[in-house]
Amino acid sequence: MLHIRLLALVACASSLVGQTVVVHPKLIDDVLTNPGMGIQTFQRFNGDALNAGLKWSEEGPTGPIKAPAEPVDFPPTTLSYCRWFWETIEPEQGHIRWDILDNALKEAASHGQKLDIRLMPYDQKHPLPAWYRASGAKRINKEGDPIWEPDFSDPLYLKYWGDLVAKAGQRYDGNPNLDAVDISSVGYWGEGWSKQMPAFEHQKELIDIWFKAFPSTHLLMNFDEPEALHYGTEKGAGWRFDCLGDMRPKFAHMLDLYPEQIVRAGIQDVWKKNPVSMETCGVPGHWKKQGWDVNYIVDEALRWHITSLNVKSSAIPPDWKPAFDRFQKRMGYRLELRRFEYPEVIRGGGSMPLKMWWVNSGVAPVYDPYILALQFHSNSKDFVVEVPADVRQWLPGDALVEEAVPLPAMADGEYQMRVGLLDPRTHKPVIKLGIEGRTEDGWYDIGPIRSGEKQ
Repeated sequence: MLHIRLLALVACASSLVGQTVVVHPKLIDDVLTNPGMGIQTFQRFNGDALNAGLKWSEEGPTGPIKAPAEPVDFPPTTLSYCRWFWETIEPEQGHIRWDILDNALKEAASHGQKLDIRLMPYDQKHPLPAWYRASGAKRINKEGDPIWEPDFSDPLYLKYWGDLVAKAGQRYDGNPNLDAVDISSVGYWGEGWSKQMPAFEHQKELIDIWFKAFPSTHLLMNFDEPEALHYGTEKGAGWRFDCLGDMRPKFAHMLDLYPEQIVRAGIQDVWKKNPVSMETCGVPGHWKKQGWDVNYIVDEALRWHITSLNVKSSAIPPDWKPAFDRFQKRMGYRLELRRFEYPEVIRGGGSMPLKMWWVNSGVAPVYDPYILALQFHSNSKDFVVEVPADVRQWLPGDALVEEAVPLPAMADGEYQMRVGLLDPRTHKPVIKLGIEGRTEDGWYDIGPIRSGEKQ
């Protein structure tokens, strides 16, 4: 329901020259599935089977995933997060399996999602490619150690890993189905830490290759080394960490590292311009088994301005779903149109004064340049007018839009005015608002408006 009232505009003491309509849309309390935010699927896509129990796989999909027999109980999402090891993506030097990433982008799109990705050098079970180890590249740990660890300051590492990153950027930067890319070059899973860290000048080189390769795509800096974290976020990356929820008694990331590291690295305000993404320590079922406080954990994530979360496509304990629903209602952005003021009568080809009061009741802004627009809808023809507003500037709290908007040459008659936030590529509404009135095509009804002479 819309609360509508008319304000008389008075000129020359008491001469009535027109009326203004004021609308107060009714708020809703639904969990909203919106672009670029929310709980991600991991190594799979909307509707795919969840991981069983408390386990998950670090191996990204290399082909089609068999659909489950029964529907899965997992939040619908606009984001799929997948990551792959170097040996999988480039099993032979120069032979890069682009089909793997191409298929993942295609699958994500077919499931109504965009893709977040990470390329990983190695871990304890997935070594560096055999061709790299035989290339003359330097090994930094001794023969006989179970894992062949590279010297990250070796020019050959920068050359070969940098070549893979550069080619990935040439192929995928700016892809409309790609949401974000992790900056990953050093250590297990590319998380940025190692017992054999290179000098910072070499860390910088291994960070810079990502900015050069992906100038048009959101980049996320891994969290573990404060100097590198500060450097990457200063260059324009967001950040992510991968042990949300850890509340172990002797050392807890939530209590003994993350809060201090955020301050130490000077990244408290990164969220205002670039996204913050997190990954659970284990899976939510593990938190529950350990007796960790789910409300404390999610409230800390909100306090750190989280936009997306990887729970590793694992089931959320049924009695924790209210906590996760509350979490999702504030994670990322939540845009609510609270007041809309516009003239009752307009003239085609003229201009229309309007005032809008918006509230972002989430914890982060929108990070993509969605277009605020009005639609004048009628049975014969629709007209769309873009409103000059940068919605990326709408931080949590209040935002005002007060503009005189140029109008197209509209025929006289009755119209239904609508508002929407449009994808800049398709120019169709894509963002769900925290208010009633959404139409089947994604616009939000505001109220009637007439084009023609004032009466």
